[in-house]
Amino acid sequence: MTEVAITPGVGNPPVTFTQAEIGWTPWLQPLAEDDLTDRHLRGLVEAARAKSPYFRLLVRDPEVLEARTKTDKDIFYNTRTGLPRAERELAATAASRSNGCIFCASVHARFASHHSNRGDDVQKLLDEGVGADLGERWNAIVAASVALTATPPAFGDEHVARLAAAGLDELEIADVIHGAAFFNWANRLMLSLGEPTPAN
Repeated sequence: MTEVAITPGVGNPPVTFTQAEIGWTPWLQPLAEDDLTDRHLRGLVEAARAKSPYFRLLVRDPEVLEARTKTDKDIFYNTRTGLPRAERELAATAASRSNGCIFCASVHARFASHHSNRGDDVQKLLDEGVGADLGERWNAIVAASVALTATPPAFGDEHVARLAAAGLDELEIADVIHGAAFFNWANRLMLSLGEPTPAN
């Protein structure tokens, strides 16, 4: 069995939700870039991900990481039908804001702002929390995302009805569910493996 070194916290992690770029440091030792094999690189899907300590940590199980990455990309980038990219990112931001993943909230908040041109509203979500009034369509997306993040049984017919009343069709509602559910899981994984750090 391979020993994995555990790194203590780096100290002074960011404690405020932000759209600024921040870092992330793993508590377990990721693979070194020079140690990545062809199998690892296939698991990363994109060679550029070899620069990320998070993905070099997850690539210890390359088949699982490959499936995770392809799922992630389909949820957020396959926008031929369904929810616009901005609102997929909003669902992920709401999940991250709800469960306290400062790093993921920063990443998805930037994407939500970029794709929606509603940076002030995205910042309001980060500053005021998931109860911020962002207009009914966005409020419905946030409420559904938060319910899924708390525990899947907390999400119910009333959330689907509210999303539909706000103008979302069935494919768009499915995208809200996929974006929030995926990032609810992804946040908890990241929160258990390391901590946010100030930008380099």
